[in-house]
Amino acid sequence: MMFAMGLDSPRRPGKRLLWLGVPTTLAWAVVGWTGTLGLLDNFRLMSLNRVGSWGADGGPAVSLVLFFSVAITVASSLGFAMLWSSGFSLSRMGMGFRASSLAAALGIAIGGGLASPSWTEPEAVGKRLGFLDGPAQEWSQVDWIVYYEPYLVPGIAGVIALVLILLLLKDFLAVSAADDRAEALQQRGRLVTGYVTHVEFTNVWVMGNPQFKVHVTYPGETGERTVVTTMITSAFQAPSRGSTVKVRYDPQDPDSVLVEPDPQDRSAGRNPGGFVPPQW
Repeated sequence: MMFAMGLDSPRRPGKRLLWLGVPTTLAWAVVGWTGTLGLLDNFRLMSLNRVGSWGADGGPAVSLVLFFSVAITVASSLGFAMLWSSGFSLSRMGMGFRASSLAAALGIAIGGGLASPSWTEPEAVGKRLGFLDGPAQEWSQVDWIVYYEPYLVPGIAGVIALVLILLLLKDFLAVSAADDRAEALQQRGRLVTGYVTHVEFTNVWVMGNPQFKVHVTYPGETGERTVVTTMITSAFQAPSRGSTVKVRYDPQDPDSVLVEPDPQDRSAGRNPGGFVPPQW
């Protein structure tokens, strides 16, 4: 098993995601409550019966829309913070994305569920009121779907939240297992100095930082060994051929290797082949 680290990415992101997840879920619950009653309720009435529901009936809805705008701004900012707090790696970034998506889905399910009893009943159920003295028109299948929207919105959001919980649990177990192996190498692994012999930019950016595929040579128990792994660094600390890195390996398991940037190395930051720094 090979590991690579960079940018001092935080380990054990579970607590950070949990502490951020609670206020994020509450913020999305406010979004779900104000959005359903301030926006969806009116659109539902306009779709089923009343075209002018934004008129005399629109007073409270306008206030809810203002609260909705503030709530969705706060909720989106907290969700973005959850994404950043997960760490600088593709696996952690994926876990942070699923965690923020879970907070959004769960919050909308809660807020939409609380708003369900307050949805406005259409003037006529099963038919669309005729224009002037015209005849009433029967609802289509789409109209019936819109009619049951008060239950569909929180129900669908709840199903999405359940799926995300299962995916997030799988991600958390995988990241925790990788963290355990990395921490074991940090505590009991043999520390040596490795040298980068080849650098290739992978054309992947993680949180605005480039990812590199590196070949690292280091002295092992039975002679010189080479490990191929990936590293994420800032654009100004990119690894280059000949730069040094810290390598920890398990003598009992030579395939278990942890590669970290060497803070004492002065050659990092050269432009490796194929990498073009961003132009700001």
